Amino acid sequence: MNKIEYKGKTYKLPFKDANYTLDGDKEIEVANRFGGETVKLPSFAVAVYDVIIGAEALQQYDIQRKGLDWFIKYFPKAYMVLLD
Repeated sequence: MNKIEYKGKTYKLPFKDANYTLDGDKEIEVANRFGGETVKLPSFAVAVYDVIIGAEALQQYDIQRKGLDWFIKYFPKAYMVLLD
């Protein structure tokens, strides 16, 4: 799976090994790790977020950057809350 349809829009998915379909179209509230501000994201975006945080912890900065760029493109407001 390299693309997903959500609310009439097509999203190109950045990581082939992430589980994008775990919760289907369910929206999940995610909190900023430092300030606590929250945003709601579709589960496939939460999967990308999880990969970003994991890559950061493992110092895999090329993977982290790929995920950050994806968020900037598709979910810029969530990027500003969660990852900026």
